[in-house]
Amino acid sequence: MSMCNESCEVFLDALASKAPVPGGGGAAALVGAVGAALGSMVGNLTVGKQKYADVEDKIIELNRHAEALRHRLTALVDKDAQAFEPLSKAYALPAQTKDERERKARIMEHALLDACRVPLEIMGTICEVIVLHKDYAKIGSAIAISDVGVGVSCCRSALLGASLNVFINTKSMTDRTKAIALNGDAQAMLSQYVPLADEIFSSVTARFL
Repeated sequence: MSMCNESCEVFLDALASKAPVPGGGGAAALVGAVGAALGSMVGNLTVGKQKYADVEDKIIELNRHAEALRHRLTALVDKDAQAFEPLSKAYALPAQTKDERERKARIMEHALLDACRVPLEIMGTICEVIVLHKDYAKIGSAIAISDVGVGVSCCRSALLGASLNVFINTKSMTDRTKAIALNGDAQAMLSQYVPLADEIFSSVTARFL
């Protein structure tokens, strides 16, 4: 069963336990999904209001996109757990003899690469959600504008969190060229979308202060 089909309490109990999954990557994906859901909420509070009739078609399209991204992120909660399991097992492999050490190194390298790919996918998906929040902030209902700020804050935190799950795995990779490339992919997203999230949050705050 998908972890996201469990109750919040069951999921949080599992997250708080010493079990290897869910972990930080799954938590980042879920927080990103919360950010996407808040965008959808703003959109749903905008659709059908005469005041926003001229942007209704745009809002409906934003909501379609936000819902698709939310479902992708909830699926990534499970995908992250599935990717971590082989890595967890690889860490436990024996390494007493030369053959064992070489075998463990090969398996570890492959598992580390797979464990990097999911958080990078989480990051890419969250970046798309952040872009949607920019539009929600511009044309969404004013009565729900604070929820845009909360949503984009969730996305910002999730983006930063997911990046750590890339960096902790690339640090252990033997193929440093590949590791540097993966780090570069993550850093590029951070460099572009963390400032964008900050800009959106500031634009929301400016409407109150």
